[in-house]
Amino acid sequence: MQDAPIKEDATRFIDLGLNETLLHGIYDLGFHYCTPIQAQTLPETLLRQDAIGHSQTGTGKTAAFLITIIDTILNHRSDEARYASEPRAAIIAPTRELALQIAQDAKDLCKYTNITTATLIGGMDYEKQRRLIQDQVIEIVIATPGRLLDFLSQKALFLDQLEVLVLDEADRMLDMGFIPQVTNIVRASPSRESRQTLLFSATFPEEVLKLAANWTLNPLKVAVAPDQVTTKNIDQKLYLVAAKDKYKILLNLLRQKDLTQAIIFANRRDETRRLTEFLKKNGIQCAMLSGEVAQNLRIKTLENLRSGKVPILVATDVAGRGIHVDNISHVINFSLPEDPEDYIHRIGRTGRASASGTAISFACEDDSFLIPALEELLKAPLECLQPPEELLR
Repeated sequence: MQDAPIKEDATRFIDLGLNETLLHGIYDLGFHYCTPIQAQTLPETLLRQDAIGHSQTGTGKTAAFLITIIDTILNHRSDEARYASEPRAAIIAPTRELALQIAQDAKDLCKYTNITTATLIGGMDYEKQRRLIQDQVIEIVIATPGRLLDFLSQKALFLDQLEVLVLDEADRMLDMGFIPQVTNIVRASPSRESRQTLLFSATFPEEVLKLAANWTLNPLKVAVAPDQVTTKNIDQKLYLVAAKDKYKILLNLLRQKDLTQAIIFANRRDETRRLTEFLKKNGIQCAMLSGEVAQNLRIKTLENLRSGKVPILVATDVAGRGIHVDNISHVINFSLPEDPEDYIHRIGRTGRASASGTAISFACEDDSFLIPALEELLKAPLECLQPPEELLR
């Protein structure tokens, strides 16, 4: 492996003393330098220090905790026999999509190792997952809270040998009502003195702060905020439109030559369904992603989006976090999100990997009152425009 040239004030992965097979996987992904949150956490977490990370999506936190887990497993293999149903690390994520994305990232990083992983989420074959964790030694489990707790209650899985516990997007788990389930999972794990705990959250409401204090031991606290709340390479436009014109404007937008792949966000399942039906009737190839879509179809839809087979995705905020597709040229907010934080996560689906992107939002008589809260979060005024004439034809 060829070393990357040294940049001033930058931390290279090769300087962290990582296991060679893990480093090989990192290099294959094209990474040589740590992001700020990786540079601040890894030197400590690789030494088994607990950590609480405050960071937005796209800052590299997933790789930060995966590298910690994988290096720990590779460098601390015990001579003692290990048994099925007893993972060494568990990663808890609030949504199936985020769990699947973490699982893919883990697979990529473990490419040159023999570390085994299992993804345990609802909406997928329960028996197949149960056989997976009971018929072989699984070292890393990535799961949503409900499915993991289900396997624990059925005694198909045990967390008493857990060495690392990761709680990702703790604020989202709080919003979705998962904290009681997560609390039971933590109680099924070794004490905080006997395990490493890594907790990440984009925001830290008071309840999350209290839980973090109870679940971690002398944690390293890292807060990494981008220079701007939204990435500089996303061109943001907000069109003031009449509700009756939104469908026509959307159709004209999707037919523009510079739009290659797009995600259209709506707030409700029924709205995504109507939008998808409308676009298909008008000759637009698209797919839908919402809570009413079966999990196996969700997975296939995301695979088709990544491969380019699906150029347009219509989605609720279930796709707003943790979905990494590098070629999205446009994000369109057909409806402004009711939670301003969701705006950040939505438009972060474009402008990835240093590419430029465009985020277009519609504001009509029903939701324009949400604009001031967005501007407060962005710490900048949004330029409110009338849509160009060619979009109204």
